[in-house]
Amino acid sequence: MGEVRPMPSFGDLYGDLRGEDRTMRVSYHPDRGAVVLSLWSGTVCRGSFRMPADDVGRFLTLLTEIQRSIAPPAAPQPTRPAGDGPAAVAGWPVATAPSVDKTGDISGTTHRTVLPILPTPRVA
Repeated sequence: MGEVRPMPSFGDLYGDLRGEDRTMRVSYHPDRGAVVLSLWSGTVCRGSFRMPADDVGRFLTLLTEIQRSIAPPAAPQPTRPAGDGPAAVAGWPVATAPSVDKTGDISGTTHRTVLPILPTPRVA
């Protein structure tokens, strides 16, 4: 894998559905113009992919389409009654700010120690 560095402050950590201490780290490295996706099993990096920052938009478009395909259709909103007094707004749903989902907890990642560098396996 090469040199393993602590996760930069701009990134996130995601748990695998299968558990077993599997995670995916996503980090942005502005000095390299790259977003790095790395797959971890415990403290061992099993693979990584360096995506050019220019491809992030295309990747986000794909993820947005996936999100739209799994999201339930929005319920139709009732028509607001005529008038502007309290009686006109009785029963009208109150608008609330959308909730923000946390995708992973990376607290404390900036103070981790450097993981040992393991030899790169050679494939014939």
